[in-house]
Amino acid sequence: MNTLSILFYISMVAWFLTEFLYKNILKSGKEDQKNKDKSTLNILWLAIPFSIMSSIFISYNTHFTIVDETWIFYLGELLIVIGILFRYMIIRSLGKYFTVDVTIRQDHKIKKEGFYKYLRHPSYAFSLLTSLGLGLYLNNWLSLIFAFVPPFLAFAYRIKIEEQALVERFGDEYLEYRKSTKKLIPFIY
Repeated sequence: MNTLSILFYISMVAWFLTEFLYKNILKSGKEDQKNKDKSTLNILWLAIPFSIMSSIFISYNTHFTIVDETWIFYLGELLIVIGILFRYMIIRSLGKYFTVDVTIRQDHKIKKEGFYKYLRHPSYAFSLLTSLGLGLYLNNWLSLIFAFVPPFLAFAYRIKIEEQALVERFGDEYLEYRKSTKKLIPFIY
């Protein structure tokens, strides 16, 4: 087993462990308005493991190679690591306002600095970057589709629910913020 493969397995374990810890530690409190979630956390926890397992299974059982060069494995691993690290940094920057379920805290404020100056959902963007990295690392067109599309659809639904809750809570302030930012990709989407 080469160094890149070892790094890939380590990053996959780190990805799973961090997401597992987020899910179990960063839940909303009893005093929070958490009835807004509409099962989006469950949907994410179905979509993401499904996408990981199916994309790996597909990569071992089909051959729809993206490119016949080793740089794609390095690019994929780089995106996985960047996605994990930056998602962690964003979650840390939100502090007590980050919860795994759609929640509005009593003293909640709209964060508009850092990554939030450009994106409304940078945590989700970097999670999707990790999924994209997995698909590229597997170097299989079908694996890329299965690694990226299910999480993207789950996050798109969650963003819709989350933004409804934010508009409900913050009204025009959030609507104005929404006009000046993108959802997931700076300057594009």
